[in-house]
Amino acid sequence: MAIKFTTRLSTENVVPETPITPEVPIGYVHSIETFGSVDGPGIRFVAFLQGCRMRCEFCHNPDTWNIGSGEAYTADELIAKALPYKAFWGKDGGITCSGGESLIQIDFLIDLFKKCKAQGINTCLDTCGQPFTYKEPFFSKFKELMKYTDLSMVDIKHIDPAGHKKLTGFSNEHILEMIEYMSNHGHHMWIRHVLIPERTDYDEYLTRLGDYIQTLNNVDRVEVLPYHTMGIVKYEKMGIKYPLAGIEPPTHDRVVNAERLLHTADYPKQQR
Repeated sequence: MAIKFTTRLSTENVVPETPITPEVPIGYVHSIETFGSVDGPGIRFVAFLQGCRMRCEFCHNPDTWNIGSGEAYTADELIAKALPYKAFWGKDGGITCSGGESLIQIDFLIDLFKKCKAQGINTCLDTCGQPFTYKEPFFSKFKELMKYTDLSMVDIKHIDPAGHKKLTGFSNEHILEMIEYMSNHGHHMWIRHVLIPERTDYDEYLTRLGDYIQTLNNVDRVEVLPYHTMGIVKYEKMGIKYPLAGIEPPTHDRVVNAERLLHTADYPKQQR
C-alpha cells in the first residue's frame, strides 16, 4: 500500500500540463506507490502500468492484465504527480515503471523517461521482457527507451523454455534475447527470480539459471523472490480459479539454497 504524505511536500519544479494531442502518448496506470522501497534503488515513486499478455500462474495482480484500462496520464502529468516526493528520493531514488508489463506501453515510457532524464530524475524499468522483439518498429523504440533508462529490473520466470511456457503461457525466447541485448550494450540490470515449489524450485533449473546469469555483463544484483499467496483474494473477487491452489511458499532453507545456486553473493551491488 502506498504511503501518502499530506504535509511538507515540495511544490517546486511543477511541470506544466501538456495538451493532449494525437502526438502525445498516453499512459494507462493501474496504481501508484509514492514511497516504494523494493522497486529499484533508494526510495521510489512507482507507477504500475496497466496491461500484460502473460498469464503467470503465480501472478498476484491479475487486475493489471487488461490492456487499455486504468487511469490515463501524459508523461508531464505523471512527473508532476511524482515531483512533490522528490525530496525523499535522496541520491539513489527516482521513478520506476512497473506493471502489468510496462513495455506494452513503450511509447509512453519513452516520453516519460526522456522527460525524467531532462530533469535529472533516476529512471528504472521493471519488466519481464515478453514484448521484446528485434522486429520494427518495436526494436527502434526499445533502443530509444534504453537511452533514458538508468536501470532495468528483469524477471526471469523460468530458464527452461518449456517450463516457462507452462508457467506463463509464453516461451522465454524473446525475454532472453532482450537480456542478452542489454548485456551486450552496457545496460545495467537487476535479475529477479520467483522461487515456486513444484514449478521453479528445482536444483537443476536453478543451477542452469545461475550459470546463465554468470555469462551476462552489467548485472548489478540478483534477487530470489519467494512465492507468496497474497494475490489469492484478487482471484476470488474476479471469479478466476487460482492456478497454484495448494502450493505453499518455499521454506527458508530452499530460499537460501536458491540464493547459493544463483550466486547472489557474487554481485558487488547486492547490498543497498
